[in-house]
Amino acid sequence: MATELFALAQAAPSDQTIQDALGILQPIMEYAGTIAFAISGALVAGRKHMDIVGVVVLGSIVAVGGGTTRDLLLGDVPVFWINNPTFVIVGALTALATIPLFKTGTVAVMQRYNLIQLSDAAGMALFVVTGTNVALAAGADNLAAAIVGVIAGVGGGIIRDLMANEVPDILTNGQFHASAAFAGAILYVVLLQLPVSPLVVVWIPIAVIFGIRSLSVIFGWGVPAFEIGRDTDPST
Repeated sequence: MATELFALAQAAPSDQTIQDALGILQPIMEYAGTIAFAISGALVAGRKHMDIVGVVVLGSIVAVGGGTTRDLLLGDVPVFWINNPTFVIVGALTALATIPLFKTGTVAVMQRYNLIQLSDAAGMALFVVTGTNVALAAGADNLAAAIVGVIAGVGGGIIRDLMANEVPDILTNGQFHASAAFAGAILYVVLLQLPVSPLVVVWIPIAVIFGIRSLSVIFGWGVPAFEIGRDTDPST
C-alpha cells in the first residue's frame, strides 16, 4: 500500500487535479497576475517613451511571455495562447487601460499599497507551480522541471526588460523574486515524492512563493548584490 501511495505521489497531478485543489482561486490568481504583469509592462514602456503600440506589446509580452517560453522549451506547440488568446487580450487591454489610470494617479495609489506587486506575487506563485507541473508531465526530470517552472513565472518580465533594452529587473533589484520562485518549485517536486494530499502538494509551494515574495516587497528583504566600484575594478 505504501508503495502504491509513493508511486501515485511521484506522478505529476493532472490539470484537473490542480484545478480541483485551487478551486475558484485559480482563475482569480491567474487574472490578477496577468493584470499585474501587463501593468508592469506598460509602465516600462512609458518610462522608455514608447508609443501606444509599444505599450500594448510590452504589456502583452509580460502577460504570456513566461508561458510561451515554457511551451517552446518543452516542444509544446502551438503555444498555449494560440488556441485561447484570452491572456493576450487581457494583457493588451490592461496595458491600454494603464495609460489613463496612470494619468489619474490610480496606478500610484496601487503601487503605494503594493497592490500591483502582491498581485504579481500571487500570479507568479501559481504560474511557477503549474509550469513545473506541465514540465513534469512532459517528461522533464525534477530539476529541469523546477527551472522551467521558474521561467514560466518570471520569463515574461525578463523578455519585457530585454525588449526595453534593460538588464532584467529580477537580476538587479536585490529582492527575493526568482529565488522565491525556485524555492517553491523545488518544494513542489519534493512534495510530489511524499504520500500527501494534492491540496498540500499544490497549496504549500504556492503559499511559500507568495509569502517569500510578499515579505521581500513589504520589508525590502532580499539577496546581497555583488558590486565592483571603479576603484576596486582590476580591469581598470
